[in-house]
Amino acid sequence: MKNISLGKSKNHNHIIASGSVVGVMGRSNPKVIQLALTASCGIASSFPAHSIPSFLAMTVSLLCLPLVVFCTLLTTALSAQSRIDILTISGAVGMPSAYQQPLDGKATESNLLINLKLPIKFNENTIWYHDFTYSGFNVANDLEVRPTEYLTAMRMHGIILQTGIVQKINDRNGFQLLAVPRYMSDFKGSDSKSWQLGGIGLYEHRYHDRLLMRYGALYNQELFGPLLVPLVYLDWQINDKWSMVGLMPINLRISYKVNEKLTTGLNHFGFITTYRLGQEEFKGDYIERNSIDETLFARWNTTGNFFIEVRVGYSLSRVYEQYDESEKMDFRLSIVRFGDDRTPKNVNFDNGFITSLRLVYSLPIN
Repeated sequence: MKNISLGKSKNHNHIIASGSVVGVMGRSNPKVIQLALTASCGIASSFPAHSIPSFLAMTVSLLCLPLVVFCTLLTTALSAQSRIDILTISGAVGMPSAYQQPLDGKATESNLLINLKLPIKFNENTIWYHDFTYSGFNVANDLEVRPTEYLTAMRMHGIILQTGIVQKINDRNGFQLLAVPRYMSDFKGSDSKSWQLGGIGLYEHRYHDRLLMRYGALYNQELFGPLLVPLVYLDWQINDKWSMVGLMPINLRISYKVNEKLTTGLNHFGFITTYRLGQEEFKGDYIERNSIDETLFARWNTTGNFFIEVRVGYSLSRVYEQYDESEKMDFRLSIVRFGDDRTPKNVNFDNGFITSLRLVYSLPIN
């Protein structure tokens, strides 16, 4: 190994988040067929409608109505969880952040997310789980003069499929084995090298009615090389007011139930992704995006099964680094990098405040 280093960007002196998957199945119960749909759309003016691929928009339009109806008919019980979010429409935008030297200007980041879940029951102990995710990040800026040797304004797209087996061993134990292929690209002349192959394995143990945990790992063949992230899933109903749920180190949510209409708390989300560029002048290069988002949230039950959720917080270690396709590292174990001698081509913008608004349709579960 040439060197071993913590996950710090060469343009930032912050530790980078670990994990590159949006999520895995929550409380699993093979007695239930769960179907969930999440659709999120950016609200920032810097994310114009034409940036959303037409085939994705058409697919979501065709799927939304029958899936929501189907979910309503199928929802029965889900292992002590009180509600399941069927449809979420959300927008997220970061406040304008200054570029580092020598660039003079500010960048604004926005996000689009579409997620579809379809677990299929084989028998009392086995579920075949499917999870489809489209995730898009857009960066706009006010630079009067833009460099030609690297990207500043960009749109990155990720299509992620999680599919595999959720198996119950007995009342307290089980496991999940999921294949996770991804297509990560700027959608400009992309090719087969935009595909990434990975997987998730988790062993589950229920300690008591209020505490369920899973232990395992995530592997993905990123464009910089192999990534392995140890995972711990926690679902802890501390009491009638407080709860903690999350797949660490990717996400963690600490919730406080104020009353029947209002829940507040803290939300953590850490993310690593790499995207292959197809744009002619940068063809073969890749973008590595890292971010740790720490937010406060408040969720209101407005009427019936409809909720509004607001998130406000700060994005740490947010970087978009552009590398030549030949720039690799030997191995990455969570935040620890082995043999990383890469040098990014571009200049990044600073961390900053982020906001998010979510409109949620959530069904009660008995």
